[in-house]
Amino acid sequence: MPQATSEPQLTVNEIFLSIQGESTWAGLPCVFVRLTACDLRCTYCDTAYAFHEGRRLPLSKVLEETLAFDCPLIELTGGEPLLQRSALPLMTALCDAGRTVLLETSGAHDISKVDSRVHRIMDLKTPDSGECGRNLWSNIDHLTQCDEVKFVIGSREDYEWAREQVCKFGLSQRVKAVLFSPVFGRIQPVEIVNWILADKLEVRFQLQMHKFIWDPQQRGV
Repeated sequence: MPQATSEPQLTVNEIFLSIQGESTWAGLPCVFVRLTACDLRCTYCDTAYAFHEGRRLPLSKVLEETLAFDCPLIELTGGEPLLQRSALPLMTALCDAGRTVLLETSGAHDISKVDSRVHRIMDLKTPDSGECGRNLWSNIDHLTQCDEVKFVIGSREDYEWAREQVCKFGLSQRVKAVLFSPVFGRIQPVEIVNWILADKLEVRFQLQMHKFIWDPQQRGV
């Protein structure tokens, strides 16, 4: 007799209900499923606690805990969710349950296998992140009008690099939104806003809303 296949497992840092703080979905109630582990070490990372902390759970338990909040919007974040193979069937199961699903991913991992119903919010890592060399440029070919691209900007050099990528790949026409976000506490937001206005750049400026509602170091928000 063939052995029964064991249920997929996930290592989960936290599951919580909050307000979506970023992207075009900002301001909406959202359940966050933060998965453990990341293979990047960005200089501005604000979730280093998710590198290693977490509990191992079967996919069905993650699904149960997430759906129990009875919230229509759910985001998988990290860490880096795509490091865990079982993140793919989890997103599909959440979509099948009628939820709107967002994926926050670094852009260093292949997004092509993500369920087409998922809205992918993909970072392109800027030079000041220290991880610019990890960008998987082939991901751009898989982006659609359901997706968003985010640049986290810490300097004028980062801004100019981001502007170059927006123009080079026609990102403002390729995706739903291009997001320019300041590194919290490293650069004055008004600087980036002034540069965007001067260049008439077709991007959306954003702040991390949750860091103004709660303490910037607070977890579970």
